[in-house]
This record gives sequence, C-alpha cells and structure tokens, in this order.
Amino acid sequence: MLIILVRFIRVLTYNIGGMSMGKLGELIYTKESITSEVIAKAEYHLPKIVAPDNVKVNESFKVRVTVGPHPNTPEHYIRRIELYFSEEGRAFNPILIAYVDLTPLNSEPDIEFTVRLSKSGTLHAVEYCTLHGLWETTKTIVVK
Repeated sequence: MLIILVRFIRVLTYNIGGMSMGKLGELIYTKESITSEVIAKAEYHLPKIVAPDNVKVNESFKVRVTVGPHPNTPEHYIRRIELYFSEEGRAFNPILIAYVDLTPLNSEPDIEFTVRLSKSGTLHAVEYCTLHGLWETTKTIVVK
C-alpha cells in the first residue's frame, strides 16, 4: 500500500493533467517570477507587507499583511495568509511565524501579527487564492 501511495504522489508531483509540475517554489508567484500571462493578476494577489525597516532586539512590533482588492466569493477568495521569517545565519530557514485561514464572505485578507525578532532577516508573506494559487512578497527587517 505504501509503495502504491509513493508512486501516486510521484505521478501527481510530476504530471497533473498532462502538465509537467515543478518544485513547490517554482509554483509560487513573486514579483521577480511574474510572467506576462499573470502580470494582470499581480496587483490583486501579491501580498503587501507593512512593517518597520528597523526594529530593536526582542522588542515587539506589528506586521500587517494585506491582499487586494480581491474578490471574496465562495468560488474565489483568499483562503490563507502565512508569515515566515528567514533569519540571517540560521541553518534551517524559514521559520513559520503564524498563519490565518480565511473564509469567504465574512472575512477579509487584512491581517496584523505581533512579532519579536532577535536577528535581522527577511519576512515572507505567502497567500493562497482559491483560483490563482500561491503568491509571495518579502521584506527585509534589520534588527539593531
């Protein structure tokens, strides 16, 4: 049974609907990877990170992540927003800071997190649109 499951996952990973699939990172849209086919969607899907450029060591600060304007219907909405941090000098990155699951109609993709950092690094906001997939934005934070 396990062998069948592993084979199924391999087939699913490399060939969905006759289309060759890449690594997960290749499936996430970023400012740098946007192609002409999806450029019109970027304004409505790339998360926006509002946070200070510089913070004090281990002092709490607010990070706001928004997406949109974006539709909010049962068929097409922002399902999840995740916040990660890639810490300078850390062997295994990124660190998941928090995530929020959203529902259509009654919630909006406008989330505020309280964060505390001990080292400089990069925040990664990743959002999942039920129709257009994964989108990521980054912001460098300097800890002084």
